[in-house]
Amino acid sequence: MKNIGIKIALYLNYFVFAILLNSVGIVILKSQKNYGVDEVQASILEAFKDMPIAIVSFFIASFLPRIGYKKAMLIGLALVTFACVSMYFGNSFDSAKILFATVGVSFALIKVSVYSLIGAVTENQKEHNALMSSIEGVFMIGIALAYFLFPAFNDENNPNAWLNVYWLLATLSFLSFVFLFFTKFEEKKITAGFNFTDDFLQMFKLIAKMLTVVFVISVFLFVMIEQGILSWLPTFNTKVLHLPENVSIMMASILAISLAVGRLIAGVVTKNVSWIWVLTCCIIAAMLIVIFVLPKVVGLEVKSINTLSDIPLIGFAFPLIGLFIAPIYPLLNSIVLSSLPKNLQSSMTGLIVIFSALGGTLGSRITGWLFKNESPEKAFYFTLIPMFLLLISFFILKKITTKDEI
Repeated sequence: MKNIGIKIALYLNYFVFAILLNSVGIVILKSQKNYGVDEVQASILEAFKDMPIAIVSFFIASFLPRIGYKKAMLIGLALVTFACVSMYFGNSFDSAKILFATVGVSFALIKVSVYSLIGAVTENQKEHNALMSSIEGVFMIGIALAYFLFPAFNDENNPNAWLNVYWLLATLSFLSFVFLFFTKFEEKKITAGFNFTDDFLQMFKLIAKMLTVVFVISVFLFVMIEQGILSWLPTFNTKVLHLPENVSIMMASILAISLAVGRLIAGVVTKNVSWIWVLTCCIIAAMLIVIFVLPKVVGLEVKSINTLSDIPLIGFAFPLIGLFIAPIYPLLNSIVLSSLPKNLQSSMTGLIVIFSALGGTLGSRITGWLFKNESPEKAFYFTLIPMFLLLISFFILKKITTKDEI
């Protein structure tokens, strides 16, 4: 298979970072228990993770081709390898801050590089769509694995036992580094401009294009939906279904797994079916789940529940919305990136990362406000608004990309 070594490297890198990024909620919980910080103090770890991703992407995306994507990914993997080891020996809240700041910086390098390299190892838009979907699918598998990996190392009799997971994560990062280091591929020197300033301004020039405007709005809307549901589903399970805390967390993993499966399936389907039909069917199916399934889940009479097997089948239905919203993000990214010249793909990836971070933050905040002021039962119904707007944006994007207005 052509470029198989590069593709495996991209999968490995994304898989490792999925686990690290999704562990923030677990580390927030452990920080309160082990390091004596309160909820407000512990929540700062989210900012240490997210802000470096947006800031570093903003400043390095446009001129990363000058550095080299392979070199950038190697730097990112080396940084997180040392950060994982330092977390084990540091065993403090400050060490956790450093860990997630490092993960954020490194993920910015990895994501911009991965998205840019997808265009270099695919021949057409369908191949681009398929690879993007499968890589994002592997990312969601990593997220789901984090829900089980950290508890596997936890020991109530030894408060420091959970830190052993960082030896495993450091090993995975190091192995990914070694594999990438010895992977041979030609990396063309693609420059966006003539100098640093020109590179930096290239990202702003992209914003003036109609394709970019519609696209970043679409990404923003989608991440609002995904992160709003992903972040608040455990709370929904606890307050509406009255599930025990540990069962609520495990139920949230079902959403992550369904997202992974949905993206992997989309990677196969889009090889033969036009992206516009895939996205249209997916968003309509997601809206139908909110309209018809969610009311039945909200109205569910829950008795004593101690394990997942005690939950009625209808209780598992709403998390399956992940199967249908899953293909949207990777396909949107693939559609636009494959429509741009290769020298602009790095700058566009920077915009993707920035607006994804903003959409995720705002989506979680809005959903949290709705949970507080409109009740948990009604909060998820409001996702129908961005879903409808997304449906409209798909057809606008189709029209623009068909005319090649880039």
